[in-house]
Amino acid sequence: EVQLQASGGGLVQAGGSLRLSCAASGFTFADYTIAWFRQAPGKEREGVAGISYSDGTMYYADSVKGRFTIPSDNAENMVFLQMNSLNSEDTGVYYCAAGEQILVGAPEEMYDVWGQGTLVTVSS
Repeated sequence: EVQLQASGGGLVQAGGSLRLSCAASGFTFADYTIAWFRQAPGKEREGVAGISYSDGTMYYADSVKGRFTIPSDNAENMVFLQMNSLNSEDTGVYYCAAGEQILVGAPEEMYDVWGQGTLVTVSS
């Protein structure tokens, strides 16, 4: 069974850091794009970062550039999202998603495997 499992969320003070993990089972990342999305309370889900294992390209939303990174030392079938300098606008449920042979930054409807989400709460 193809699955993604996101974890690592929690409560953090503004200015702090968190590292989210996304573990895959039932498939390998080759030819896939793995992306992180988030949904803040009362808002639509938005893409924040992604990496294509087909060509190595990466994507970061303007709102997180310079603060969030997908580390290069990802373990096999696991992707991390390092989040630094967190602020209250980063609060939300974070999801990882996988789509086969799609471009980074693709809209969410292009992704066909989703994790269950992990809650990040940033206190001011």
